[in-house]
Amino acid sequence: MLDFAIFAITFLLALVGAVLYLYPASRQAAGIPGIPPTEEKDGNLPDIVHSGSLHEFLVNLHERYGPVVSFWFGRRLVVSLGTIDVLKQHINPNKTLDSFETMLKSLLRYQSGCGSGSENHMRKKLYENGVTDSLQSNFDLLLKLSEELLDKWLSYPESQHVPLSQHMLGFAMKSVTQMVMGSTFEDDQEVIRFQKNHGTVSLRLNLKLFHEIGFWGGACGSKGRAPAPYDGALMQLESILKKIIKERKRRNFGQHIFIDSLVQGNLNDQQILEDSMIFSLAGCIITAKLCTWAILFLTTCEEVQQKLYTEINRVLGNSPITPEKIEQLRYCRHVLCETVRTAKLTPLSARLQDIEGKIDQFIIPRETLVLYALGVVLQDPNTWPSPHKYELSVIVFVIVDFPAIWEAKARELPKPKQFAYMVTTVLLSVLVKRLHLLSVKGQVIETKYELVTSSREEAWITVSKRD
Repeated sequence: MLDFAIFAITFLLALVGAVLYLYPASRQAAGIPGIPPTEEKDGNLPDIVHSGSLHEFLVNLHERYGPVVSFWFGRRLVVSLGTIDVLKQHINPNKTLDSFETMLKSLLRYQSGCGSGSENHMRKKLYENGVTDSLQSNFDLLLKLSEELLDKWLSYPESQHVPLSQHMLGFAMKSVTQMVMGSTFEDDQEVIRFQKNHGTVSLRLNLKLFHEIGFWGGACGSKGRAPAPYDGALMQLESILKKIIKERKRRNFGQHIFIDSLVQGNLNDQQILEDSMIFSLAGCIITAKLCTWAILFLTTCEEVQQKLYTEINRVLGNSPITPEKIEQLRYCRHVLCETVRTAKLTPLSARLQDIEGKIDQFIIPRETLVLYALGVVLQDPNTWPSPHKYELSVIVFVIVDFPAIWEAKARELPKPKQFAYMVTTVLLSVLVKRLHLLSVKGQVIETKYELVTSSREEAWITVSKRD
């Protein structure tokens, strides 16, 4: 079965307007190097399946044809950009929201982007402010949850193998649910129920997408439905959110949460439900994976871990971390940037070419789907001295979901990623100060490239107390 990334990018084709069902001469006219369609109906999808993932397909394609390449999704021409230079050249007036969030909204049949331009801008601003405000208001909660995890790990014997992915998912779930939905999720049983429904929805979204695009039926817009367990899990998540929205509208609470910002912005209940659901889904998976990869890489590089420990001690001393002190943890931010680069945390992004564009000598026709092959860029040997190695340099850069280079202290991250960076920083400041994070001898981590990159199997570590 096609992996989640292939499904997700394929589904974007159904969102970008009228699909051209004839092979136009635009690829030849533009002169963009690449491969012709393998099959008339499916284009190069068989080649993508054979490669193992869309990311691995693009790695091979860019190695063969250069930084600007073309291929086919069905009968639609796709152009992929694979170096920093060509990403910076791509000028496109499309102001599409983060592709991960947009894809989730579309799969859930939520009405994103259906209002006027000013309404959508206002709603996006409320969403961003909601993330920022919930982080600031619940910083002590983040610290408390991090310390609870520390206490749990301190109780383990040094030989105990820790299931890192599992623990990071639980930690992310506790953080996100309480920041989005409040004190109801102080109860671990509520978090467990939410996690179960969240897992069902996440696993079934790709199957729902499978039906939506009508991959086997050949017609986009097929009304196939996902299985009943998915529908039931989604209904339960929505029911929880509806109940909490109603409660937050009725009276004031001491704890400010994400939903409160949306309520105060006078959004209607459906808009609040949609944005809360999307942040819950996106926030959980991105935070969990960033925490997992950050800790996993630290276990493989004692020098980096020791430098991080030194900085944490210098900045924090005997005091706990605060929002103000986070800005002083510059080496920690570099660690997270290098984590994103080495793991290729979000290997793909996509935009629709609104107007005809040009990169180098190549013309990109209007309505072409343009992929930002971020995973390719982040392992480009012409840019990175050791592209496949976790290695911190003096200045660390990271590519995010727009065609520009983001330096850690100079550019604001998209909000779910900003949330993930903040949560991971707090967690590392607590864990590294008290623990040595150690790898499990002989463990081989195989990577699974989806919209957010993960390990194929559980990632295990061990810990020992610092003197």
